[in-house]
Amino acid sequence: MIESTSRTVSKEEVGKLYKRFRRVALASSANQMTKYHTGELNNEVKRLIHRETQQLYKQFKAVAFTASLSNIKQIQLPSPNQAGARAEGVETRDRRKLHQEFRQAVLISSANVLRRQAATSLRETVKILDVEIDNLSKQEFLSKLSHGVVFTPNVDHLMKLQHDPEFMAAYQQADYRVCDSQVLIYAAKFLGKPIKAKISGSDLFPMFCEHHKDNVQTQIFLLGGAAGIAKQAQQRINDRIGRNIIVAAHSPSFGFEKNQQECQFIVDLINRSPANVLVVGVGAPKQEIWISRYRSLLPNINIFLAVGAAIDFEAGNKPRAPKVMSDLGIEWLYRLLTEPRRLWKRYLVDDLPFLALVLKQKLRDLRHQK
Repeated sequence: MIESTSRTVSKEEVGKLYKRFRRVALASSANQMTKYHTGELNNEVKRLIHRETQQLYKQFKAVAFTASLSNIKQIQLPSPNQAGARAEGVETRDRRKLHQEFRQAVLISSANVLRRQAATSLRETVKILDVEIDNLSKQEFLSKLSHGVVFTPNVDHLMKLQHDPEFMAAYQQADYRVCDSQVLIYAAKFLGKPIKAKISGSDLFPMFCEHHKDNVQTQIFLLGGAAGIAKQAQQRINDRIGRNIIVAAHSPSFGFEKNQQECQFIVDLINRSPANVLVVGVGAPKQEIWISRYRSLLPNINIFLAVGAAIDFEAGNKPRAPKVMSDLGIEWLYRLLTEPRRLWKRYLVDDLPFLALVLKQKLRDLRHQK
């Protein structure tokens, strides 16, 4: 039986309502998996998405059902000697109230899905190596961004996405993918689909803070950097902006994403803060995968920004490339020269096939036009 301080609800009654709730909620979740059924994803990615969806649903069922019944003090299964006892019913108005709570939760979930789908369908995108990149100016992007997950694809991301199914699954959850690289600007122009603006993570973060300078409703949690770096970035940004726009900051340990206990600690830390924006700067694909795994456990966060090394730049821990090098598309060379031991393989080995793949896409597009 399910008991409360004011009424007793039969297990059968709640079971019927929950089954109906589950059917509708699953249908709503399925709306977000359109690409899963279109054949655009390879089988390995589909299997990964299916496995992640099953795990997420188990979490969702436990958390959402418990939250929906937060006014119920105790869930008590009947003992064997009570199995044949007749369950006490509930008044019609109590059953109706419980059903309305379920229905409201489902309608809100469905509305959020429809809103995201409508926003996506109205946006102009450019496809490079099978990754859709939003074609927005900086001002258009900032004016549209009120909810959602933001990733900033660059050459390294696109190359990793060619062979990393977990990274690809995370990318499928992004609401916005804005161009992080001048090289991608050149590639898009070569493909005949120019991108309006480069919005790199290192530019996006300070630009976002400046845009919300006077919006006291915007409160940010920083996650990233080595020990003490996030706090240092917090102090510098708040001093520059003139208010405490960064309300909390945490630098995780190396390899934290593999430690479930530490990840749960971070989730609790974020949930206890007043933040409604989460900025994660721990490098790709780690930051994107972490956001995709834990976003459902962060109900107060409206905007998720994956910004790479931006927290280090804001803290003054690492120097940014000169603007002229960034504008010319050779910021990668500056970073290679400043951190050769860490970045040589990325830029000189892993990302080298990019130009050949873009050329292959161009030739394929030309064949399709004939």
